[in-house]
Amino acid sequence: MRGAVTGGKHADGFVSMIADIVKRAGLAETDVSYVGRGGRTLPGYFRPAKDWDLVVTSGDTLVAVVEVKSQVGSFGNNYNNRIEEALGNATDFWKAYAKGLYAPSPQPWLGYLFMLEDAPGSRAAKREVLLKPFPIDAAFQRMSYAQRYQETCLRLVRERMYDAACFFLSSQTDGLSGKFVEPNAELSFRHFATSLSARASAVANAQHKA
Repeated sequence: MRGAVTGGKHADGFVSMIADIVKRAGLAETDVSYVGRGGRTLPGYFRPAKDWDLVVTSGDTLVAVVEVKSQVGSFGNNYNNRIEEALGNATDFWKAYAKGLYAPSPQPWLGYLFMLEDAPGSRAAKREVLLKPFPIDAAFQRMSYAQRYQETCLRLVRERMYDAACFFLSSQTDGLSGKFVEPNAELSFRHFATSLSARASAVANAQHKA
């Protein structure tokens, strides 16, 4: 499935831009490991380890970690799985950090980047869901899958499970030419990149003062 979404090298292009942002921050001994390069495995707390999509280290310091996800089709079947993954990965990551598994690193930066296929199935509003005796959050009622993902990404950031999230849509046709839609400025790639750059620059400044 990931291969179908990234057929136009869409997500790979964003990963490359993330790597460039970090390298320009001036970190010492910078190593940016991403899909295809290895070195992306980090210890967990509720599990032994996880391979992340992008890991940035500077010497013995873990600077940033990014999870990259995408979805084409099968929106109803995969939505809950994607959300559970995002929640579980963040929970495991921050617990591992709290227990000192990334020591001597200061608090690292955690990002989440999600690309969804722009299609009628992802844009169509869903019918109202009536549950008893415990109704679902009204904010999710009649939302399309695109709107649900957007709302979830906002909550992941506002609940501080991720330092920043990027959410965008691209059709299989537009993806080949690099076109995409960002429905929310708070979840834009520019905002995402600015947050990452600020953290990387802060670590670089601390290194220079040491």
